[in-house]
Amino acid sequence: MSFPSSPSPVDRLALAVVTEPERALPAPAGAREDAMRHLLQTAAEAGVGLIATRPDGDGERLLGQAWPFPSPFRVSARTVSVSEGVDRVEARARRSLERLGLPRGDLLLVSNANDLAGAEGRALWDRLTALKDKGLFRRIGVCAEMDDSPVALARRLSPDVVQLPCNLLDQRAATEGVIAALAAQDCAVHVSSVFAGGVLFADSEGLPHHLNGHALALSRTRRRLAEARLDPMQAALAFALGLEGVAAVVASVASAAELRAILAAAHAPRPDLDWSALGLEAPAAFAADARAVISSAA
Repeated sequence: MSFPSSPSPVDRLALAVVTEPERALPAPAGAREDAMRHLLQTAAEAGVGLIATRPDGDGERLLGQAWPFPSPFRVSARTVSVSEGVDRVEARARRSLERLGLPRGDLLLVSNANDLAGAEGRALWDRLTALKDKGLFRRIGVCAEMDDSPVALARRLSPDVVQLPCNLLDQRAATEGVIAALAAQDCAVHVSSVFAGGVLFADSEGLPHHLNGHALALSRTRRRLAEARLDPMQAALAFALGLEGVAAVVASVASAAELRAILAAAHAPRPDLDWSALGLEAPAAFAADARAVISSAA
């Protein structure tokens, strides 16, 4: 695995602002908006360039009311499921821009690669291409998992961006050459799930039930990080930000305090580690179990 130098780690850092109650404590509307403004101002001052959004919840609305002026951010949006119909996907993408208070967005991502595999897949991609041609979004792309055959998907559709999970525990996108193959197709690669859904920060007692089978392997990884005197956040960001061929690293953040911790960890000197030794031996099973946790909580 090759780890290139970069003028600043923040150059490739993207933020997915989390507003769910389990991460962002409930607060009166005015306080939530003030907290969002503080977070965004902190990001702007640090030089963060990309904000990643989702169409669920009220995150888009909160962001739209809190942008610093003038805003330095590029913004990515995501589609709703194609099961709601292609017309609904387009209407909701346009609505995302309205809620965000933007005339246009930088990137529109298909939220689930499976939406492009069904009968309406080509119609969906054609509709997104039309939105790009009209100037509503500068780029279009897809969020994919490793089992979606992302390289073949990119070869078929020529997306501007493919977003993939890649982290210390599940390094397959890097070790199996997927990131390199996508970059070779002039496709920008964004990596997500860099904190492995928070599992890197949980001790064995705090693991979700679905992940109990991975407790020993996770404990081994945490022990190796402790022996290297690294906290999990610093290690996770050093790994992701150092991956060659990656255009953006998407980190979730719920507050200005969390963002300051992320920025400090990102700017810390990159450790000289055997990164492969920190990965799980069965990352595909771990990823499947982690997705099951997310699905059961939805």
